[in-house]
Amino acid sequence: MKFKEILLLLQRERGVSTLTREKIFSVLGAFVAVFMLTTEIHFVSASTSLTILVVASMGATTCLVFVVPHSPMAQPWPMFGGHMLAALVGVACAQWISEPSVAVAFAVALAISGMYVLRCVHPPSAGTAMLATLGGPAVHALGWQFCYVVAINAGTILMLALLINNLIPGRRYPLRHTHHPHHQQFIQTTHGPYPELKEDDFGWALGKMDGVIDVSREDLVDIYEFAVEHAQQRQAAVPTGGKPQ
Repeated sequence: MKFKEILLLLQRERGVSTLTREKIFSVLGAFVAVFMLTTEIHFVSASTSLTILVVASMGATTCLVFVVPHSPMAQPWPMFGGHMLAALVGVACAQWISEPSVAVAFAVALAISGMYVLRCVHPPSAGTAMLATLGGPAVHALGWQFCYVVAINAGTILMLALLINNLIPGRRYPLRHTHHPHHQQFIQTTHGPYPELKEDDFGWALGKMDGVIDVSREDLVDIYEFAVEHAQQRQAAVPTGGKPQ
């Protein structure tokens, strides 16, 4: 593929459709959260003998919990549990493996494995594991206290995410798997044969949803087509006068 073709492909890539209102709320939420976090840590460090750092991976976490708060990876348990697990694994690897490149590789890989097992996959947590192993003298001097630092950082962002997201119209944090209010109206209405749905119909529907739906219209079209084929196969397998399986 030529370079010009790659550029054209990138220009056509639409990504996830996001309302302007949602973009503004996400930016403001992230600003308030990071400002409050850094202010809190500065105050605690200045007024006590504790050495507390602002963990850089919290920037990525802030992006997730305010830009895509309904994403499974942005929910409270993956967010907090993922960071804490990564901190524990990262400190252990930093103390027990002397070669930095080997230590950081083990830290990230083991953190991801643990997140799978504990069902708390949160991508920014990999950055926490890296920081624990490659953070330099200031981080290494903290030893296991680094885990407390991460707990303060992650706990603060989580509390702010719970507060701010639930003040924003249309957002539910943590996510509760319920239908849009329109669902009850839809199922109570008698519908004729459904017209053929086009990709633009899915794009319009995404725009009607409250909050950011972390899925593209292309993915929705593919899911719909698979569902239609499955329903047709199920219907074809039903004997005459029988009931669907």
